[in-house]
Amino acid sequence: MCNIQYEIIGTGSTGNAVLVNRSILIDCGVPFKSIAPYVRQIKLVLLTHIHGDHFNPATIRRLAAERPTLRFAGGKWMVKPLADNGVALRNIDALDCGMMYDYGIGSIIPVGLNHNVPNCGYKLLFNAGKMFYATDTNDLNGISAKGYDLYMVEADYEDEEIHQRIKEKEENGEYAYEYGVLHNHLSKEKCDAWIYANAGDTSEYIYMHQHQDRTGA
Repeated sequence: MCNIQYEIIGTGSTGNAVLVNRSILIDCGVPFKSIAPYVRQIKLVLLTHIHGDHFNPATIRRLAAERPTLRFAGGKWMVKPLADNGVALRNIDALDCGMMYDYGIGSIIPVGLNHNVPNCGYKLLFNAGKMFYATDTNDLNGISAKGYDLYMVEADYEDEEIHQRIKEKEENGEYAYEYGVLHNHLSKEKCDAWIYANAGDTSEYIYMHQHQDRTGA
């Protein structure tokens, strides 16, 4: 049984935010009212990339104003967007993929992901167990997280179903945004194969960022 606590506040193209162990917020792509009940508990905000469903500027500004000493962390590409939305530079940690960072409440290892903008996932190491989080990526090639306790991994679409939608739209002369989904998001088949190669007998996994009909980021 997984001893890592989590609350999925939002997942998918309408907004992403996950609270882990009541202290780490991964992504902040939801309205402030969605995270309001948790604001005083948060000790660290981890950002993956700049797309609006993962980075809501209004929410970041409000959070920075209400918690002026709160730490924000992410790849170097997140420093300017955070600063532009009211986060003091002294409160921003620019993380390098593959390096481990100890925050006292847990250790963080960013891992680079293949998306249409710079993006990363995270390995999170706690006394209670190990967790892996990754969304908005075409693949997880070269990434290993053997025997982790909890996996939160994108399973955006099923290959057969999305190719059928593309075919139908092409026949109707419609624009198929699904082409972009194929290049920038992880299929359930790829997700399952990666989890099968990494999970242990007692591991838990959760499909994240599952497909909704959208124009897509």
